[in-house]
Amino acid sequence: MSQKRETRPETVATDGSGPGAVPEAGHRRRLDLRADCGSCFGLCCVALPFAKSSDFAADKAAGRPCHNLKDDFRCGIHTTLRDKGYAGCTVFDCFGAGQQVSQVTFGGEDWRTSRGTARAMFDVFPVMRQLHELLWYLTEALELDRARPAHQEVRRALDGIEELTRADAATLAAADVPALRGEVSETLLKVSELVRAAVPGRKKNHRGADLMGARLKGADLRGANLRGAYLIAADLTGADLREADLIGADLRDARLQGADLTGSIFLTQAQVNAARGDGSTRIPATLSRPAHW
Repeated sequence: MSQKRETRPETVATDGSGPGAVPEAGHRRRLDLRADCGSCFGLCCVALPFAKSSDFAADKAAGRPCHNLKDDFRCGIHTTLRDKGYAGCTVFDCFGAGQQVSQVTFGGEDWRTSRGTARAMFDVFPVMRQLHELLWYLTEALELDRARPAHQEVRRALDGIEELTRADAATLAAADVPALRGEVSETLLKVSELVRAAVPGRKKNHRGADLMGARLKGADLRGANLRGAYLIAADLTGADLREADLIGADLRDARLQGADLTGSIFLTQAQVNAARGDGSTRIPATLSRPAHW
């Protein structure tokens, strides 16, 4: 998982956050939250465990390099990951945590030549990934005009997390991430309610719902609350998901052909990568269309 994911920039859809382009400051921050595998020491291929399944062809323990990782920290089967049984690698997104840990926290020292840093680096990586995921959501919240009443609270949370990402390894490893996620979740819920309130009509509430395999073809889910919903293998063909809150929704193998997700909020690249779409699927401009669609 040490090379860039199989995605390409989306140029058709807009983010639906209001008139005008994405603010320049937000754009720069978004770039920092995208994986730059060339500046990372293959951390996702080493630090994280995976079990043999339909997503991974073999078992791997945390802290043990994947057997496909080469000496230059590149993946030896990057172009054939799905064919070789490693579809899970094409779905994963570190939100730029890999290069942050490699180049900032550890100042460019890699775990192979500076073996004393390996354990600490592997412990910090999953923490940093969660922090960067929160930064992705908070950055998006600041780009949403309708959420302006909550922007001051969002900025405070974002500044605090950004400061933490610049801390040393010991401080990062000791961070109470669950508590931090809980605090940020409350702020993001306020943002969600402000954005979705502007959508006319009654909005559906499927927060945390079990919608696995649900038949939602052509469904009107505009402005719906789908936070944490289980949409695994759901048929969302042609569904209207504009301004829907999709934070934490499980979209694995969800059918999104012809669906409209422009303006959906808190959607991530990992969710898009895990779903099944095609050229007719409309996604936010901040995300990329997976090449395997």
